[in-house]
Order: sequence, then C-alpha cells, then structure tokens
Amino acid sequence: MNNRNSFRSIAALLGLALLSLPFAVNSQTKMPAPWSSSLVKINAGGKLEYVPDEKGNIIPDFSLVGYHQGDASIPKHRVTMEISAVKGDNWSHIQKAIDKISSLPLDAKGHRGVLLLKRGTYPVSKSLEVKASGVVIMGEGSNPDETRLIATTPERYSLISISGAGGREEVAGTRVSITDDFVPVGTHSFRVSSGAGFRKGDKVVVYRPGTQKWIHDIKMDQMVERKGPRQWQPHEYNLAFERTITRVDGNTLYIDNPVVMEMEAKYGGGEVFKYTFDGRISEVGICNLHLESAFDNYEDNKHGWIGIRIDKAENCWVENVTARYFGYSAVSCERNSKNITVNNCRNFEPKSVITGGNRYGFNNVGQLNLFMNCQCTEGRHDYITGSQVCGPNVFYNCTASQTYADIGPHHRWAVATLYDNIVTDGELNVQDRGKMGSGHGWAGVNQVLWNCHVATAVVQSPWTSGKNYSIGTKGKKVAGAHPDRPDGVWEGHNETNVFPRSLYMAQLMARHNADLSVMNKN
Repeated sequence: MNNRNSFRSIAALLGLALLSLPFAVNSQTKMPAPWSSSLVKINAGGKLEYVPDEKGNIIPDFSLVGYHQGDASIPKHRVTMEISAVKGDNWSHIQKAIDKISSLPLDAKGHRGVLLLKRGTYPVSKSLEVKASGVVIMGEGSNPDETRLIATTPERYSLISISGAGGREEVAGTRVSITDDFVPVGTHSFRVSSGAGFRKGDKVVVYRPGTQKWIHDIKMDQMVERKGPRQWQPHEYNLAFERTITRVDGNTLYIDNPVVMEMEAKYGGGEVFKYTFDGRISEVGICNLHLESAFDNYEDNKHGWIGIRIDKAENCWVENVTARYFGYSAVSCERNSKNITVNNCRNFEPKSVITGGNRYGFNNVGQLNLFMNCQCTEGRHDYITGSQVCGPNVFYNCTASQTYADIGPHHRWAVATLYDNIVTDGELNVQDRGKMGSGHGWAGVNQVLWNCHVATAVVQSPWTSGKNYSIGTKGKKVAGAHPDRPDGVWEGHNETNVFPRSLYMAQLMARHNADLSVMNKN
C-alpha cells in the first residue's frame, strides 16, 4: 500500500473513532445529544455541508495543510549513518555528520539519508544547520535520558536550523488580474483576465494588495497612538497566498487550497502569477530528540532561544521532540516555511523575562502548516501567529497550562487559522489589539475556534473582509481590549457534546471521500 492510501486508511479509522466517540459514550453515560453548528455540519448523505453567509462566504477547508497536504504519512527511512556523543562540545561532530548526509545523492522520493544520534548527552555551542533537502536527523527518544542535545552558549540562537536559500521569485509576464468583483472565502476558483498561460500543476501566488481604503475601513489608520505604535501602511499588507493550479477552464482558474480572505474590487481586487522558489528545500525531518538550553536563572534572556527553526522549506516535519528551557519557542516556522507538520512535540519550562517577544511555544508565520498533539507549560503565547500570515494554518489537539498570556493570532492580520480542540487554563483571543504591544491592531480574520476549552475567550470580527468564529467554545466569554468592536460569530457556547468533535479531522476525512453518515446514527 502506498503512503497516500495508507494515510487515508489510518486517518479515516482514527477520525471515525474520534468523531464518533460522543455516540459511543452517549449510550453508556447519557451525555447530551450531539450539538452541530449551523455553518458546517454532516448532512444525511454523510457529507460535510457548508452554509454560506449573506455574501457567499463559508468556513474554508483547512485540511490541505502540513506535510504533503495530509495526503502522505511521515516517511520511515532506514538509518544511513549513526554517531555517539563525544566529550565536550559536539557541534563540529554533529555538523560534519549532517554535511556528509547532505552530500549524498537524492533518491526518487527526494530523500538522502538518516543521521541517527545515539542515546547520550550532546553539548552544542552553536546552531546545527540543515541546508539540503532529504536530510533526516533522528534520536533514540525525547526523554532526558535518551538523545539529549543542550544549547550551551549564553547567546540567543537556534539549536537546529533548517533553511534553504534565496526567495520566492515571480515568473515574468505571468501576472493576470482577477476579474470577479467579489471572491468569497472558501471558494476554489475565480475568473482572470486570461487563463491562457496557466496549466494544471503550476505553482502560483494569489495576490491580494493592501490599499489605503481597506486600511481606513478596518480603522487601522485610526489607532490611538503612543510612543512606538504607528498606523498601518498599505504596502505592508500585500498578501501572497501560495497555491497550485488544479484545473484551467478558459479564463477560470481552479486552485488546491481555498481563497481564505474576501477579495473585492473596491479594495484593489486581486492578481495571480506563477512563481519559482529554487532554493527552498524539502523532505527534511527531525524526530525523537530531547532539546535543552542551559540558563542562568528563571528570567535569563541570553541563552538558547529556539529549539528548531524552519524557513525556506516545504514538506518537512518535526515529530516527537521535547524542548525545555528555551527562551522563545520549541519550533518556529518562519515566513517562507510551507506545508510543515509539527506533531507530538512539547515546549516545557521556558526561561526568559515574562514580557515582550518571549515564550512563544509554537510560533508560525508561514503558510499551510500543521501543529498537532503538542503541549506547552509556562508560556506566554503558546500557539501563535505573527503579522500578515497567509493561511490556512492549523493548531489541532494541543494543550497549554500555567499560561502567562493568550493563545491566538497575535498581531497585524493573520488570515485563516483553525484552533481545533485547544485546551488551556488561560485565554484564547481573536480581537483588535489596538495599541497593545508595538501597535498590533486587528490580530486576524477568518480565524476559527472549534471545540476549544479555555478559561476565557474573546472573539471579535473586523468591520470588513471577513469574520472570526467561536464554535463550541467552552469557557467564559469576555469583552476584550476594545469591547465596542463587532462581536464575532458565536455558536454552541459551552456546549458539551460538539459534533463533529474536530473540524480538521472531519474535513480531512471528507476530502478523502469518507462516508460520515455513520456518525449521525445514535
């Protein structure tokens, strides 16, 4: 069985078990009848049904995220080379092994080799760098007595850095205009001025320009100012959503991942162009490691900062990694990261000042990335996006405890993030942050909270360009930093038996043509 079919089978079995759980439990414990959203639900035919709003927007499909869009399981390769810890600094020892694996030829699946770090303790004085595709670094376990790497230098650095080279380049002469006056959220197609130059499989950017009228209408030119914050500028909000053409029908283009922000002629419409990113690497994996940073005290701000940093990379993964004592994050997916899966990872006991840009447990500013089955303690913003983040992105089945600040889109317009089954003893907020921080303003649009359990939540919607959704959130609804902002879409507040349990899993199963009708039987 190939990876795709294997993953479909496993995902379907796990998803059915997860999503049908309330019915199995219901017969034994007399739980309340399942509650379903009016916006997306399973119909009598066993299919997901999306109900559009007054403008035609629907909650988008979040399932095409992560490693190969969730259509392939994380690969298991044979070990190519193994090393054991040496006395003293292990940086050169490990880096030479990484470089040796990196020099091997790529096979037909884009894989070079696996470096196994045997059980032991590896002090590391600076960043270990992976710059080539197809390199996997694997340990013998994520507990402290298994494969343990320690960042030892009193400087801010990433213990492991995964990064290609260069940047995304527009293919000259391919840019065309979107001719529809309005393209709703959730659609996979739109008309352009000419479809003649496009073919199935083309890598394209769906480009949504920032304009002064749009900024004025969301009132981000009217923020209360203080030292530091400033009004938003149009050129800073040109959004580039990476997509793949799936079909061309005359001047209508079809794309793999949906449009996730309203595109309107009055706000500059949109454009499409082909791109290349020759230096972006892929098929890099990090798994079964325990990562630590040495530190001087609880608020030490000068030591190992990030466990694993990923940029200029796609279709990569991090699995079963524990990060402890880092000042910033366990895993940080940077601007040019795409289709990354971070699964079964932990960020424990960070050490830094508890303010500012510190303690962001799992940080994402890339697109089409998936964080699932992760845990955090003592963080500030544990599952977080930054500014101008182009979705969809997903945080699924994650927990945070002993929190110092909120989970959610942090600032300056993240687009389309799903927070699915997040459990925290703190806050999960989507709001206009106004002059907070460095002048954050509207944190995001088309942000969806699904079946989350929180202490408190704020979900507000901007005045235009989309909505934010709280569906099945359990916890106290509070007013937020600016109570006069429009309320988000709230459904099923404090419902105890939300169905389906997970939107991400339901969408993944539906895309793989699973029959969901069994879950309507009680």
